[in-house]
Amino acid sequence: MSDAWNVGREEKKGIKRTEEHCILIGIISQDESEAIVMEHLDELEFLATTAGAVTKKVFVQKLPHPHVKSFVGSGKLDEIKDYITRNEEISLAIFDDDLTGKQNSYLEEYLKVKIVDRSTLILDIFAERAQTAQAKTQVELAQMQYLLPRLRGLWTHLERQRGGIGMRGPGEQEIETDRRIIRDKISILKKRLEKIEQQTQTQRKNRGELIRVALVGYTNVGKSTLMNLLSKSEVFAENKLFATLDTTVRKVVWDAMPFLLSDTVGFIRKLPHHLIESFKSTLDEVRESDILVHVIDVSHPQYEDQIQTVQNTLSELGAADKTTLMVFNKMDLYAQKYFDDYLDSQTKSDIIADISAKFTNMYHCPNVMISAAERENIDELRQVLTALISNEYTVRYPYQVKSW
Repeated sequence: MSDAWNVGREEKKGIKRTEEHCILIGIISQDESEAIVMEHLDELEFLATTAGAVTKKVFVQKLPHPHVKSFVGSGKLDEIKDYITRNEEISLAIFDDDLTGKQNSYLEEYLKVKIVDRSTLILDIFAERAQTAQAKTQVELAQMQYLLPRLRGLWTHLERQRGGIGMRGPGEQEIETDRRIIRDKISILKKRLEKIEQQTQTQRKNRGELIRVALVGYTNVGKSTLMNLLSKSEVFAENKLFATLDTTVRKVVWDAMPFLLSDTVGFIRKLPHHLIESFKSTLDEVRESDILVHVIDVSHPQYEDQIQTVQNTLSELGAADKTTLMVFNKMDLYAQKYFDDYLDSQTKSDIIADISAKFTNMYHCPNVMISAAERENIDELRQVLTALISNEYTVRYPYQVKSW
């Protein structure tokens, strides 16, 4: 990967983590098609890459529902074990769905490798990416809440001395094998988080009565890149999932009109429920915003599913009814995929206009087609967003004359 993605990120000190080789495992249930499951597994591979693992093979089995003990059938499990035996570099098996403590313990004993499910992998990435005290506390709380109901049959898994993916976070400093200790820890973390939230609320009150605009969207759709472009700030952006965990807020002034622009953590399908609960304080920026800028990677083959995932998460946060501007990003990649080379610029513009009209009718909100990386159509985005912000100010202060 190009070093350009890592500008602004300090090199980590200490012992360098060794690269882990993994396999991915998923099932095609009666409720999902093979194409959807393979898309989920592609995303799981991206998550594994983000965590620092190299995927060697993907195993898929058609089952009406996961096996209560082994998740997959006995024949498929033997096939997986045989592959691991023949490839000694494999040290990790990642499952696309959540595992029970019983399943985790059985699979680890049978396959003789570390077992990690999707939620644990996401929590692990969050544990590594968390920078502030608030984010670290939120992640640790989510990890504890996830572990608590899985303590039965998971005792050895709490001995987190082996390191690597799925092993970071709670348990590194001491082995917590008692439910009472876990509950006490959860209570302590909640109290700590309450104090941090009080400080954050004080900071929000000091921001005055400016209109707030929040960038939301699926992870890795280009929110941080767009944030840098609109606010002329240096927010860390990387071509990995969950590059941004901590909410970044910048004051922006366009044509003498000030407003607050915030970049929030990206959403993802099958996001652990405890993680949403723990990060609700961070996502207060979304709930308290006046305008949502929903950024979408239009070049992604499953962008419509990603839109639905974001909308469902916004509904869960109680922010689904806010004024929303949909920004379809990465139009340069979309054009490379779907536009023929012989099309002239006018024909391309007409096609893009038709696509925009379709999205307007489908989602009932204004939209703009841009490329943040190539700075395409950013002026139109600014014009549309400026109009929305100006309208919000007019509604909030109907009797005050503004210079804009």
